Amino acid sequence: METTLRPATLAHPDRFADRHLGTDADAQREMLDALGFESLDALTAATVPAAIRYEGALNLPAALSERELLDEARRRADDNQVYRSYLGMGYYGTITPPVILRNVLENPGWYTQYTPYQAEIAQGRLEALLNFQTVVTDLCGLPIANASLLDEATAAAEAMTLFHNAAKGDRATFFVDHRCHPQTIAVLQQRAEPQGLTVTVGDWHAFTPDDSVFGALVQYPATDGEVADYRAFAEAVHGAGALLAVATDLLALTLLEAPGAWGADVALGSSQRFGVPMGYGGPHAAFFATREEFKRLMPGRIIGLSKDAQGNPALRMALQTREQHIRREKATSNICTAQVLLAVMAGMYAVYHGPEGLRSIATRTHRMARLLARGAERLGHEVVHADFFDTVRIRLADGFTAADVVAAAADRGINLRQFEDDTVGVAFDETVGAGDVDDVLVALAGRGAAVGFSAEEGALDDEAAYTGAMGRETDYLTHPVFHRYHAEHEMLRYLKRLENRDLSLAHSMIPLGSCTMKLNATAEMIPVTLPGFANVHPFVPREQARGYAAVVKDLEAWLAEITGFAAVSLQPNSGAMGEYTGLLAIRAYHLSRGDDHRTVCLIPSSAHGTNPASAVMAGMEVVVVKATERGEVDVDDLKAKAAQHADKLAALMITYPSTHGVFEATIRDIADAIHLNGGLVYMDGANMNAQVGLTRPGDFGMDVCHLNLHKTFAIPHGGGGPGMGPICVNEKLAPFLPGHPVVEGVGGAEATGPVAAAPWGSAAVLLISWAYCAMMGPDGLKRASQTAILNANYMADRLEGRYDVLYRGPNGRVAHEFILDLRPFQKAGVQAEDVAKRLMDYGYHAPTMSFPVAGTLMIEPTESEVKAELDRFCEAMLAIRDEIEAVENGTLDRADNPLKHAPHTAAVVTADDWAHAYPRSQAAYPAPWTREAKFWPSVGRVDNAYGDRNLICACPPLDAYEGGGGGVDE
Repeated sequence: METTLRPATLAHPDRFADRHLGTDADAQREMLDALGFESLDALTAATVPAAIRYEGALNLPAALSERELLDEARRRADDNQVYRSYLGMGYYGTITPPVILRNVLENPGWYTQYTPYQAEIAQGRLEALLNFQTVVTDLCGLPIANASLLDEATAAAEAMTLFHNAAKGDRATFFVDHRCHPQTIAVLQQRAEPQGLTVTVGDWHAFTPDDSVFGALVQYPATDGEVADYRAFAEAVHGAGALLAVATDLLALTLLEAPGAWGADVALGSSQRFGVPMGYGGPHAAFFATREEFKRLMPGRIIGLSKDAQGNPALRMALQTREQHIRREKATSNICTAQVLLAVMAGMYAVYHGPEGLRSIATRTHRMARLLARGAERLGHEVVHADFFDTVRIRLADGFTAADVVAAAADRGINLRQFEDDTVGVAFDETVGAGDVDDVLVALAGRGAAVGFSAEEGALDDEAAYTGAMGRETDYLTHPVFHRYHAEHEMLRYLKRLENRDLSLAHSMIPLGSCTMKLNATAEMIPVTLPGFANVHPFVPREQARGYAAVVKDLEAWLAEITGFAAVSLQPNSGAMGEYTGLLAIRAYHLSRGDDHRTVCLIPSSAHGTNPASAVMAGMEVVVVKATERGEVDVDDLKAKAAQHADKLAALMITYPSTHGVFEATIRDIADAIHLNGGLVYMDGANMNAQVGLTRPGDFGMDVCHLNLHKTFAIPHGGGGPGMGPICVNEKLAPFLPGHPVVEGVGGAEATGPVAAAPWGSAAVLLISWAYCAMMGPDGLKRASQTAILNANYMADRLEGRYDVLYRGPNGRVAHEFILDLRPFQKAGVQAEDVAKRLMDYGYHAPTMSFPVAGTLMIEPTESEVKAELDRFCEAMLAIRDEIEAVENGTLDRADNPLKHAPHTAAVVTADDWAHAYPRSQAAYPAPWTREAKFWPSVGRVDNAYGDRNLICACPPLDAYEGGGGGVDE
């Protein structure tokens, strides 16, 4: 059936697909005419191989309008019961300052930014992340921190990996104290098993490390609230030649001594309670700090200070933090993302409150816990630990059971934690007042019994300050940035000033191949901050989260239908984590059949760098398959290697459409060759946005795929996170989907261990993809794929001739992205980086640079851009080609030309001195639209090598700036 183009005049003003798709019928007709096709379906037929095309209609609900979707979202939010959850375990109620809620979390100027690989147009976000790193290094007492990780449990697993990589000798045991959070212990056990490591869980008091131990983890404060003095244990660990990781809490560290001051080699945890809603488990920014000697083993991204071409301070990502793309199977981690938006929020929470404000919040929280402890003792109960921060563990008096107390609390809208020994845990937070303490005391008094006093009447006679073990002695947050912006007006201006230094989708198209910077519609984003979704603890009883359960059920069913698979896990909270989870399912399948010898994973040489790193993490041996000159999988080499390793073959990892932006017609043959030799096929679903409604991986031989919800399904990049990477699997692999140690009913019948801290990963952002699918409907989703293919082919054809398009499919078509080869210009001294930087002067973010082929740009326009924007970008690229030609023919000097000196800042082009042969106007306003709305890069070209040689990854000292004055903002 031919797809009908929508009329130029909207049939319904609230029909979402017509808002999401940028090009209307007239524009699409012009583009199709330029390509020589009668219809979108004809273009699809020429692009997607006939053997894999899905000719049916997706069995999905009819599209909702924006108003209908928001009404339904509010109903689902109301179906959640938002209790006061004093469960702890790393998740707490928090108060998001409204100035941060409105101007960061709900602001497309922040949430539609891309990862800051192009530092010159990301200085605001980089400064915000530097603030976050400074908060972490100061509170943890360690010199270097990264810009965030996915969650606390996986951060602990990264610490274990770092310690093992740093270990000397044949050490394979990692000790974990049993008072660590249960989800952290389970993630560590799952991460260790494929690596051949042993996780020993026990009591740190009784554990004596020896030369088999490479590391240990303790919780500070412990999951049951105890503040323990670990100094002797740290000495014992170090004495045995091992390293110590400490899972901790940033708010607690405002009152407790920094882990780095008493022996921690790594400190890690979650920054969630710094103003980030619980959101049923995420997204939240984990933190990770370590000693200087481990900086090159550290996972994730590190923001560091360098200088630009004019010698001014400039920030950028340091130390080749995309190393998994460079080192591949030798990478120390497969982490290629962060939780940037949430790290920005947490850092700004600290900026807004400052050290005194944070200390006050912590002290008040601790005071409420002490009031509870005093009241519990007056009721005849026993407080288990003398020293605690916010969490009180209570041993109940005779005649009481934990189940009864928990039920009595639930009657008053409160969730309490029940421990295995029938004790009760109460974890307070900054939202708690004396009335909340009274409600818990009522539950502790027993049903029908009178308390006889109130928290106010039982108020502490002594000072509220923390006086227990390990009190804080070292100072923190002394930098001026944490003392300047406590007035809301100043905070608002600071946030806006930083936002203005970052190019986002609010400014222009971000045409990044493989990264899919599409519209993140406002209607999709609104549900995330509805209180009924935002304020739910991930470990509440299932009946309190019926609204979330309905969203999860919908999304799992829809993704299964879209991909043609039998089951879905929404737990992986990044694309790379999805890769790892899919391979764990394959591994578990082989082990269930007694095929423990199947450990070889074939991976094409053109694959994403995270693929081989994920395979190694899953305990597999990587064997590389060649690519042809056209960038496709060399099928002959693949068949030969599959046969060669038939006895050991576990899997093939393949990206489809290919990383080179082409639908490979041999995909069924590839899958058959793997299956013939006993392996299973994992499809990297990074490019699923070219397939939805057009083909289904489960129908053409794939066994499992992951999906980047932050690409195909509209979750925003958030400057480098949040993201989600759920996996879709066939019947063979469904039993092995990951489970969870706290929440029952998660995962398959033979579930593997969890890969993330929360049962459904970053559940709050699942709402965005749920809303996207609900509003697009089956027809809209198909049209999105077709329009993405149309836009990419239109741009490729416009640029062909002036640039070489590196790879095309059998009919001369590209998929949703294409690669321009800039290597021929190297003869004139022009590099791909020069083109990338010059695009900034035109108001554009560069396409993906030098991936998957060095010296190229990979361009992806997405379906949500209008034709006028596609044309503007093409005109910019064509104008840059004219400048390259001028260098080639000698009209422009090889060293002194707009490309080499790009980007041009306002300070440079307005300076009294202008020493270049080309005019200022060409530097600053190279295209007509730049005079209408100019985005100015805030720094010149950044010197990356200088920053790595002189690493500064916290707010720099005042003398780092000419004339002094303060933070990077100065």
